[in-house]
Amino acid sequence: MLRAFHSNWTRPFFVRNPGGIYAIEPFELLTTALSALAWRRENGPIRMICDTEAKRYYESLGLCFLWDEGVHSLLDAVPQDVNAMAFWAAGKLYALSAMPSPCVMIDTDFICWKPLALLVDGLDAAAIHREDIMPDIYPGPASFTQTHGFAFSAFDWSVQPLNTALSYFGSDTFRRYYTDTAIRFIRSSPSADDVLTYMVFAEQRLLAMCAEKKQACVAAFSDLPALFGGGQNGYFTHIWGFKQQMRDEPVLYDDFCRRCAARLQRDFPEAAERIAHVPSLAPYFHD
Repeated sequence: MLRAFHSNWTRPFFVRNPGGIYAIEPFELLTTALSALAWRRENGPIRMICDTEAKRYYESLGLCFLWDEGVHSLLDAVPQDVNAMAFWAAGKLYALSAMPSPCVMIDTDFICWKPLALLVDGLDAAAIHREDIMPDIYPGPASFTQTHGFAFSAFDWSVQPLNTALSYFGSDTFRRYYTDTAIRFIRSSPSADDVLTYMVFAEQRLLAMCAEKKQACVAAFSDLPALFGGGQNGYFTHIWGFKQQMRDEPVLYDDFCRRCAARLQRDFPEAAERIAHVPSLAPYFHD
């Protein structure tokens, strides 16, 4: 049995949309449901770690039942001086810092369709895939001009980053070291001025760097060609690269949501009946 968690920190939304009304797009809600329910069926319990705004939102939709270990508003405690524009996924790291190992951190747009336990046996940590060190996404230390007091020279910059859309932490000592290091970098960069490079350094490059520094036993579950080309034996689905395409093409958006609804009705009929009552999702469950 593997315990997992989703996370949702809404502060970045409100920083980008002052006075806005928080909502999650239908395709994201549907993949969240499939992600949680498939995890419960194949692997073990799952919880949502979020803030009060997100918890109220899930409650208003009647979706808290998706997480059998509950919805926990722990991310209200993320310090107010964390730069939510640059570190829009910092909530994941704060959630992980509160989740004892062994645990699995899974994004709400990622679905694990099969048991994971055999793939993580004996590992200190694992992630879905490695990433190439592309300078525009993973630049060198000289690019982090808004970071002060962080020891960049302590790490090996040649190791390939680890994508954390799905990640496993078997060693509690390593989990704490990684989250402490990543959060220290975030707190050392209050004026970070790039919405991509600072976040992926904290979340993905530092994971690989910390593993290398501590000689942790780590692995990648897949690689990009297999993940997006169907070569990983039906283990995983990640929606990330398809999101903008759906937003640009309403026919694709509608088809994807209908296919998600059909999968929910086939695999999780009782849950699907409840999900179909969500006003924004109801059209996809009916002809």
